[in-house]
Amino acid sequence: MEIYETHSEIAQRKSWLLSLIVIVLVAFGVLILLQGIALALVPVLFNIPIDDLLGLINGNYDVPNGRMAMLFVQGLGSGIGFWVAAWVITTFIEKANLKWDVQLSRFNWKALGLVLAITVGGMLFNSFLVYFNSNLSLPEFMSGIEAWMKETEDQLMGLTKFLTDFQTIPELITGILVIGVLAGIGEEMFFRGLVQAKMHRYLKSGHWGVWMTAIIFSAIHLQFYGFLPRVFLGAIFGYMYLYSGSLIYPILAHIFNNSFTVIMVYLSNQGVIDFDLESTDDVSYVASLTGLLVLLAGIYYLKKMKIPKHEQLD
Repeated sequence: MEIYETHSEIAQRKSWLLSLIVIVLVAFGVLILLQGIALALVPVLFNIPIDDLLGLINGNYDVPNGRMAMLFVQGLGSGIGFWVAAWVITTFIEKANLKWDVQLSRFNWKALGLVLAITVGGMLFNSFLVYFNSNLSLPEFMSGIEAWMKETEDQLMGLTKFLTDFQTIPELITGILVIGVLAGIGEEMFFRGLVQAKMHRYLKSGHWGVWMTAIIFSAIHLQFYGFLPRVFLGAIFGYMYLYSGSLIYPILAHIFNNSFTVIMVYLSNQGVIDFDLESTDDVSYVASLTGLLVLLAGIYYLKKMKIPKHEQLD
C-alpha cells in the first residue's frame, strides 16, 4: 500500500536502471553539498578554528564545542540531507505524489500503539542479531577485506561514542533532535517513501521491495558488524509502511528506536543505569525470543487492520 504515484518517463519500469542511477547521484550530491555547507558554518556558529575543525574531522575529538558542532554537521548533512534528497527527486525529477493527506488519514492511535510494541519487540530480538553478527567472520581469503571492515567499524564506533557521550541536558536534547527526530524523518522519507516504493514496482513484490531496501539501508551505514541488525530493523520499518500505507508509522517508530538508545546512553553516562553501546558479549535468549513473538504478533495484527475503502488507492 505504499503511495508513489508518478507519470514521469524516468520513473517508469522500462527505465528502472536510469531511475536508480539518478536517485544515487542526486542523493550523494545533496548529502555532500549540505555537509559542505554545515562544515563551512561550523567555525562561525561554534567558534572552532579551521585547524581544530580539520582535526575534529580526522578523529581528534578533544575540541571545545566539538560534539555540538559534529551533531550540527550530522543533522544538516545527513538527517535533513536525506529528506531534501527525497524531496528533490520526488518533486522535480519524477513528479511523484506521496499523497500526504491520504497517509495522514491512515493514522490512528491504536495502530501507533501496535507499531511501538513492534518496535520494542524488534529491539529485544535485535540484541540476538547484534550478538550473532559480532561473531561472524569471513573466509581466510577475504581476511584483507575483513581487516578493512573492522578498521572502518572501529572508526565509526569512535565517532558514535563521541557523538553520544552526552554530559548535559542541552547535549541530550540536541542528540534526540539529530539522531532521533531528523534521522528518523529523513531516512524514512528517503528509504521507505522513495526507494522501497520504487523497489516494489521494479521487483513486482512488496516483500522484495522491503528486504532490498533494508539491505541498501544497512549497507550505506558501512558497519559490517551491525549489518544484520540494521537490515532487520529496516525490514520492520518497511513492513510498517507496506501494511499500513502510511509513512507516519515507520517515521515515529524510527524516532522512538533512536531516541530510546540516545536516552539510555545518557542515563548510563550519568551512572543511573548500566548500558554499554559497544557490548556484544552476551545475549538474553528469553528476552530475544519474547521480542520476536511480540514483533511477529504485532506485524500480523497490523496487516489485518482494516483501512476504509475511501482511503485506499487504486
